[in-house]
Amino acid sequence: MKCQINKPYPKIRVEKKSDELAKIISHLYASNESELTAVLQYSYETMVLENPEIVAIIKQISIVEMHHLEILGKLIKALGKMPIYANTECHEITYWNSDFVYYDMDLPTILEINIEEEQQAIYNYQMVLTVIEDNFVKDIIKRILEDEYLHLEIFRKLRENI
Repeated sequence: MKCQINKPYPKIRVEKKSDELAKIISHLYASNESELTAVLQYSYETMVLENPEIVAIIKQISIVEMHHLEILGKLIKALGKMPIYANTECHEITYWNSDFVYYDMDLPTILEINIEEEQQAIYNYQMVLTVIEDNFVKDIIKRILEDEYLHLEIFRKLRENI
C-alpha cells in the first residue's frame, strides 16, 4: 500500500534565517503533537499489534513520518537553530518525553488514536501555513500535509475494515 504521495518533496531552503519560524516548526518537529511522537507511536504499535497486514501498513506510515521528522529537523537547522527534540515554540523549552505516546494494545482504540493524531497534525500544519510568510517553508509544509491527508484516509479505511 502506498503511504506517501507520489510527488517529490521541495528542496530544504529558507528565504532567511528566523528564530521565530524555527520555534514554530519545533512544535511540528518534537512536541506531543509532532512527527517525533508519530514515529514513536507507530513504532510502538508495530511491536504490540498482531495483525501482520496492519503492522506492515503502520510501519510504512512510520517510515514516511520519519522522513517528515528529518525534513523538519533540517528545516529548523536551515532557519538557524539546532533541531533538538523539544518544543521551543513558547518561552520555555519542553523536551520530548515518552508520555506523549499512547500505550494501548487494542486495535480499534489504536486506530481511533491514530485518526485523531493525524487530524491534529493536519490542523497544526494548516495553522502554521496561516502564520508563516517564507514561501520555501510553505512549500515544504504543504508537501508534508499531503502525506498527512493520505495517512488519515488510510487509518479511516483500516477502521472501516475491522
